[in-house]
Amino acid sequence: MSITKSFLYKPGEHEAERASNSYLMSLIAIIAGMPFPIINLLATLIFYLGNRNGTYFVRWHCTQALLGQVSLLVMNSFSFWWTISIMFGEETINNQYIAYMITVFIFNTVEFIGTIYSAIKTRKGDHVSFWLYGNLTSLICKP
Repeated sequence: MSITKSFLYKPGEHEAERASNSYLMSLIAIIAGMPFPIINLLATLIFYLGNRNGTYFVRWHCTQALLGQVSLLVMNSFSFWWTISIMFGEETINNQYIAYMITVFIFNTVEFIGTIYSAIKTRKGDHVSFWLYGNLTSLICKP
């Protein structure tokens, strides 16, 4: 993650709070729907839809948070259903499963820490751009 000052203005208090809340929405959803990966995405999507007509700063951060949740959904869904197939099917735990679960754990931990960091920094009015999602967000979200 990197902090950039690509916005020509300092966002107002209301903008910074809404942008920060876009990241916090996914953290709150983790608590509510931990075993179901779709809950985080739905919560972030609903918040995005509610703020898609907001200022550029708010829309940009809502979009970045949403993109992060989409990638988490893919990884977590795959691990969820793989675990279900082991528990109730004929599959067994193997090295690939263990390696994938470690990767998913690391990815989720980094995403969790990055989300908290982003929520704090955007609340202060700073622009936080994730390594991969930031460039993609800039392509999607136009001023």
